[in-house]
Amino acid sequence: MTKQETINKALSIFDEGFACSQAVLLAFSEKFNLNEKTAKLISSTFGGGMGRLREKCGALTGGFMVLGLEMGNTEPKDMETKLAAYKKVRELNKIVEDIHGSTNCAELLKKYASKTDIAERIHHKHICRKVIEDTTGITYDMISSS
Repeated sequence: MTKQETINKALSIFDEGFACSQAVLLAFSEKFNLNEKTAKLISSTFGGGMGRLREKCGALTGGFMVLGLEMGNTEPKDMETKLAAYKKVRELNKIVEDIHGSTNCAELLKKYASKTDIAERIHHKHICRKVIEDTTGITYDMISSS
């Protein structure tokens, strides 16, 4: 799947009503032979800034999961792989933070959406789709070059 196809898939999944985290992970699930139902379940509680705590943006946590699938460690003592994956997580976080000024859900909403937008559940049109688009594209580039 091309980068744009992957981005479009993530946005389509989000537009269906899935969480930001689900949209990003599901866009990549086929690449990793990850069962769609399992991917939906794993990422389901990370939306809304982690269970609607409005903490780390769900799109980013979805991207972090993808990075783990691509470059995470499977052996507990494999610190080299673990630390390299953590470095990529920090890199993704920094790039998105540089673009949007934050990777915190509450701060993104405050910056890009009004309280009315949030109450009427239209904030997604203002910021969430853009962060999903950016995160998916950046994550695609990161795993394509690994």
